[in-house]
Parts: sequence; structure tokens; C-alpha cells
Amino acid sequence: METIHTAGEVRLDWEGGEPIPDGAVVVAGDRVAAVGTFAEVRERFPRARVRRWPGVLGPALVHRGPVPDAPTPRERVHAVLKLGAVAVLEEYADLPGLRAAAGRTDVVVVASAAPPVVREAGRADLAVFAEDGVCVATVCAGRLVHRRH
Repeated sequence: METIHTAGEVRLDWEGGEPIPDGAVVVAGDRVAAVGTFAEVRERFPRARVRRWPGVLGPALVHRGPVPDAPTPRERVHAVLKLGAVAVLEEYADLPGLRAAAGRTDVVVVASAAPPVVREAGRADLAVFAEDGVCVATVCAGRLVHRRH
């Protein structure tokens, strides 16, 4: 089943590309099926579940610093997800337990990273940020893995 993630503004990248007002991203499995205005994608995917988010929806981030401290590797990975990131740099994921926890949640460990983008057929890694910059929700490989209450 597809899910439409929609917000008042969707960004395909965080590098200054033009935002899509009343935008939406359709997620099917672990992939992006479509991007456009909510009206456009709703017409193409009338049976999809809809998740409306406050804030700006865009690509999930790469966590570029040390993984936050927590009692267990799983909690450390979840702390990264709460920041809107679904990837960590290899140099900061150097412990086997941390890499295993990342793998179980589909968080990617990368040697280096290009700026993240949302594109059709790409992996469905999304994040929603409130006006104050706090992460509202994180989607990792198509799954909602963090939602601020």
C-alpha cells in the first residue's frame, strides 16, 4: 500500500532548490513512487494512505558527527533517527554493535555522502522539520521510524 506524505512545503533537496508548495511524496515499499503537489499525487494514487505533516518535508539527512550517546547501540541509532538522519558516517559507526543496530533499522553507514535528495525510484528516506528546526518525523527506507508527539 502506498503512503502519501504531505506538508505545506516539500523540498527535493536542502541546497536551495525550489520548494513545492502543498507538496507530497508517495512512498511505495522502500521507494519513492512519485513527487509533486498533493493534488497531483492524490489523483494518481487515490487509494493511498495520507499522512499530513506540519513543517517542511524533504530528504532525510546524513548525520555527520559522532553518534549521540545512549545506554545501548539501538538507542544511539534511534537518537540519530530523531534528528531526521538515516545515514551516519563510517568514522562514527566504528563499533560492531552500533553497525549491527544501524543495519537492523536500515540506517546506512557511508564513507562519505553527497547532499541528500528526494527523487522518484530513489530510496524513501524523508524527514519533516518544524519551523524551529526540530525533527517532526523521519521515514527510513519507507518506514515511519520517528514521530514527535
